[in-house]
Amino acid sequence: MNLRALSEHLGLSQTTVSRALNGYPEVSVRTRQRVSEAAQQMGYRPNHAARGLATGKAGAIAVVMRTAAGQSADPHYGEFLSGVGEAAMSLGYDILLSPVTRETEEATFRRLAQSGQVDGILLSSPFISDHRITLLDELNIPYMVHGRDGARSKLYPFLDIDNKGAFFEAARLLIGLGHRKIGFINGLGNLNFANDRALGVMDALAENNIEVDPALITNGEMTDEYGYRITAKMLDRANAPTAILCASLFIALGAVRAIYDRNLKIGSDVSLLAHDDVIPYLKPENFRVPLATTRSSIRAAGVRAMQRLVAGIDAPTTDGEVWPVDLIVRESIGPASQG
Repeated sequence: MNLRALSEHLGLSQTTVSRALNGYPEVSVRTRQRVSEAAQQMGYRPNHAARGLATGKAGAIAVVMRTAAGQSADPHYGEFLSGVGEAAMSLGYDILLSPVTRETEEATFRRLAQSGQVDGILLSSPFISDHRITLLDELNIPYMVHGRDGARSKLYPFLDIDNKGAFFEAARLLIGLGHRKIGFINGLGNLNFANDRALGVMDALAENNIEVDPALITNGEMTDEYGYRITAKMLDRANAPTAILCASLFIALGAVRAIYDRNLKIGSDVSLLAHDDVIPYLKPENFRVPLATTRSSIRAAGVRAMQRLVAGIDAPTTDGEVWPVDLIVRESIGPASQG
């Protein structure tokens, strides 16, 4: 199956099919989807060598991933990469995954930009005041950021969810149920998404004249173990929280165990609400007490980030895109206990 045969099958010009496969914005979403589905059904794969000679493009995108000895894999990132891969396949692109350490990261960006092996770079989970975005601007290579750097004033292409707004609404919901002692178990404090979530919680507390208790606001790796340890510590305080917000479902898994270990009931003794990245094997509705969540699919974000990056190779943009977040109310939250 080649481009000409695929075009004849669809009754479209080869130019239209090529542009649809490469995510050009001037091709309608309906046509891009139709072409993508036909390409997969008929086993079409682009000839990268021919395309490279004709267009000067490599047909590949680099994803730079920080790693270190002993560092555990992040299931959130794995799900994001699944979305990136799904889009890459439909667009006819390959993914070059480049593992780096903090010390080798800048050199890797420079090497990738100068090598001609990739057409663009995808950066995920930016830090506050992230120098890597400034570096990508200097290297003059197409890029897309999954997340935002809130300290940056210069425009740059990004895709993010409304983390601040989501956790403002989540905290305000709990406050509306009478909760005044709210624990917040957040992600790493140097990541911008975690900072935005903390700002949302703080704004909700300030709006209701609730004093912030620093002992109830924590940052760390978003794991079951972290959720258990911090929840246990909070609940063993004399002034324990009546509600807990978790930055991920993995944190919530540990929080649930700590609550049950203390013979407390979720939804009555302690309300629990977490962010759901829509991980297929970890569904909040399947918790023993169905879990209230803020929800946005990180896999869908991977698909969209890749689509925008590929489109930006030929039509550069500095536009940001922010997705709203759903707030799903389930049985894990209830009125504040009076005990």
